[in-house]
Amino acid sequence: MLESIINPKKVEKGSWKMFFVGLIYASISILLVYFLFSKDFVLAKFSGIIVVTFSVMFSLPFMYFIIKKEEKEDENVEGAVKVWKTHSDAIYALMWLFLGFIVAFSFWYIVLQDSNLFNAQIETYCLINNPGNIEGCVKAYSITPQITAEVSGREARLLSIIENNMYVMIFTLVFSLIFGAGAIFILAWNASVISAAIGIFTEYNLKEIPMGILRYMIHGFPEIAAYFITALAGGMFGIGVLRTGIKNRKFLRVAENTIILLLIAMAILIIAALIEVYFTPLLFK
Repeated sequence: MLESIINPKKVEKGSWKMFFVGLIYASISILLVYFLFSKDFVLAKFSGIIVVTFSVMFSLPFMYFIIKKEEKEDENVEGAVKVWKTHSDAIYALMWLFLGFIVAFSFWYIVLQDSNLFNAQIETYCLINNPGNIEGCVKAYSITPQITAEVSGREARLLSIIENNMYVMIFTLVFSLIFGAGAIFILAWNASVISAAIGIFTEYNLKEIPMGILRYMIHGFPEIAAYFITALAGGMFGIGVLRTGIKNRKFLRVAENTIILLLIAMAILIIAALIEVYFTPLLFK
């Protein structure tokens, strides 16, 4: 019932409204886990995954509605510019949803002060930023400021980030092909990991949330936009196969536009990696 209270069609002509949808769904998800599962001896160990799962469950109607709508429009569009113009509204809507997730997750994570809520996310953060001492990193990050990860050089870090981002992109594509709206899981997971990182960066200070969001969203927004484009491309391709079959002329157009969207996503990921390695460190030491 809850996932159907807000009709996807009502936010179709105002992509910014998805921000509030993200706020509501992420808030409900994290509060449900906090009050229902955080004290459970077994389930508390999986709180981070359960928070994401609830967020995905609430968001599935929106994701499915958007993908189905965009696939229909894609059958009559040709050329990279027209492809982008046709699907840009959907990308913006998903970005607003993602931002709503991040704001709500960050706020409640800091307010509730329960490290179990994002236990898996903190481990993921430590795996990326301090792989040599994951256990110590996890313990330290529940109460202390950020520890700077050691890297061998900017070029090596750039290649590592691009490699990781491409891997996530492929995973998102496969997920969206298998289950069109299923890619929302990967996107909700990334929102929760970024929120855990914001908590660490701000030293769990509520007033510093805007600065924390700025710290990670300078490169995070284009990066996540690329994943949304990938999810949209995979979902449209899958629905296109089911709607028209592979021998239909409309399917060829959908396939061509899918490739264009994937190339756009790859270009954005490379730009995001360059920003993360060479620009963001200039603003945040």
